[in-house]
Amino acid sequence: MRNKGDFSFSTCWNIKKHRNGRAMLEEIIELGFQHVELNYNVTREHLTTIEPMIESGTIGVSSVHHAFPFIDDKDFDTDSPMLGYEDEEKRRRAVDLLKQSVEYAVRYGAKAVVVHPGEVVFQGNIDARLKEIYKNQGRDSEAYAALWTTMLEQRQNQAPQNLERIHRSLEEISEFIGHKGYKVAIGIETRARCYQIPTLREAEWLTSRLKGSPVGLWYDIGHAMMMDRMGLYENLRDLQELDIPLAGVHIHETIGLSDHWCPYVHSENDDFDVFLDTIHKAPVRVYELKSACMPEEIEQSHNQIINKLLIMEGQA
Repeated sequence: MRNKGDFSFSTCWNIKKHRNGRAMLEEIIELGFQHVELNYNVTREHLTTIEPMIESGTIGVSSVHHAFPFIDDKDFDTDSPMLGYEDEEKRRRAVDLLKQSVEYAVRYGAKAVVVHPGEVVFQGNIDARLKEIYKNQGRDSEAYAALWTTMLEQRQNQAPQNLERIHRSLEEISEFIGHKGYKVAIGIETRARCYQIPTLREAEWLTSRLKGSPVGLWYDIGHAMMMDRMGLYENLRDLQELDIPLAGVHIHETIGLSDHWCPYVHSENDDFDVFLDTIHKAPVRVYELKSACMPEEIEQSHNQIINKLLIMEGQA
């Protein structure tokens, strides 16, 4: 497989099939990657065999995904209010867990910690209901419009308070990083559910109030495509118009509302070209693909991205 240079690859691809961390990373190395993102399902057990690989230089770590390592607590999983908890004890606990993620990232030489900062709390999974209507009746259906309006009203009503609390949490983690003298970014990730924070405009609001801090946008391309299709924001317009520092990108394709596919290979078109400039500019570039993506598809997808980047840069 072609050497993937400074591109990194997330362990979300194969973590469910491996209890042994070394075997998991060796499978990724076989794809040609020299760097990995350790995702939030990596356990302390995995780390017992991963850490010797990091220490020996067998693999580099580009980023870790908060909460890291895995914590078996639904109050602090990746789909939770996390840094935006109204309950102050839980908010502080979330910040403490993020400090732990930062410590691991620094220990492993990672450039960034990827963070799901929070969400507006709904009764039941309104996002899943909307996606089901989208799939069966379409975005232009009356059923979708009615439920979307309900969701949006509650989101717009509650998001400002959540953003204030998330801002406070990010201030605290920034002060921690500054006090320690660490060189690591905090990337707040564009999300896959319509009630989750941040949108791109919310990311600009947060980062503009944290200028000079390590906080930037972690632009998850597939998630942003999905939120655009659902109607939450205009992805490309906002990406081009807003002034948001970029911490890194997750590279994957969304087909309809199904994400984590290989760009170009699974969509079989060139629509992904509009994201090449962002990939080019990103300080950290991570493929975040699902297990259904086969090694030969990953190779084909990467080759197309590299060739298109070379043409864009005038080197081909």
